[in-house]
Amino acid sequence: MTATDPSAYEADRAGEHLRFVGRIYRMRSLGLGFGFFAVAGVLYEQGAAWWTWAALFGNGFLWPSAAYLIASRSRDPEYAEYRNLLLDSAVGGVWIAVMQFNVVPSALLAVMLSADKIGVGGWRFLLRTAAAQALTCALAWAALGFGFAPHSSMTVILACLPFMFVYPMAISSAAYGLARKVVRQNRQLAHLSRTDPLTGLQNRLHWDDSATATMTHCARSNKRAALIVVDVDRFKEINDYHGHLVGDAVLRRIADVLHRVARMTDTASRIGGDEFALIVMDIDGAGARAIAERLRCAVEDARFDEAPELRCTVSIGVAATGARTLSATMWMRHADAALYRAKQNGRNAVVEAAE
Repeated sequence: MTATDPSAYEADRAGEHLRFVGRIYRMRSLGLGFGFFAVAGVLYEQGAAWWTWAALFGNGFLWPSAAYLIASRSRDPEYAEYRNLLLDSAVGGVWIAVMQFNVVPSALLAVMLSADKIGVGGWRFLLRTAAAQALTCALAWAALGFGFAPHSSMTVILACLPFMFVYPMAISSAAYGLARKVVRQNRQLAHLSRTDPLTGLQNRLHWDDSATATMTHCARSNKRAALIVVDVDRFKEINDYHGHLVGDAVLRRIADVLHRVARMTDTASRIGGDEFALIVMDIDGAGARAIAERLRCAVEDARFDEAPELRCTVSIGVAATGARTLSATMWMRHADAALYRAKQNGRNAVVEAAE
């Protein structure tokens, strides 16, 4: 077993955190950029002072880049970004008070600053940021004299339209991208869960399912199949004398041979340390034995760069489905019995189970 490299783990973790910061930067730039126009519609009607406009411009167009730099250069980018998101909500509360609770832009701002928090940290994080937003809103409202003008004019509504359309679509697009990524990762995990990492063949767990499915198919369709079980002769001696790297090379070579002889409808698996299985569809015992002989000869003729003097052989048991084969377990038992006889006969042999 090899230990995980701490430096590699830390580098991967840091990279993931920076990608997280990058995703937030893009959404923040979009949301605050279009949010600028929603708030600007109200400030225009209020005849706001220049410094209010300057603060709005800074929040809408300068703060996203500043937040990205702060988080990306922090020792803990993820923690710094969560702090930035908390600040986003706090500043949003101030703008709601400045707009005197003008309904449409205030609601849009509150929704924007809630949706991204749920997407990033869930409901618990939303409660924290919403509390900060409510607190800053109350303080700013008190400082500004408790102004209250909830009516939204047509000018303000028109100024909010770009934000209404663009930001929800951006969130939907981001969610779709993440969903596609999750689907791809789930497929990769499913593939890894049924694949032997050394040989690339199916593992024992998936082979059991394949064998059961084959038995069911044969019973329903009245077709036949054959099971070819392959065992490496004196594999322990190969490992002891040549080393495990050569042993691994032997297993990979046998897997390559199985790939070459298997058809599209066949299933090749590694079912044990040095044991392989090949389910061959629509074939009788004689046909399966011919395939097994090809496999045996190919392994016998194989040469290994890691150990040029090594000559490797395999013993093979073949069992076709028939009246005596009532289950996948029984099918495997018949093939194992044939394999045992191949070992008894001096190895490097193919033996077919009696039908």
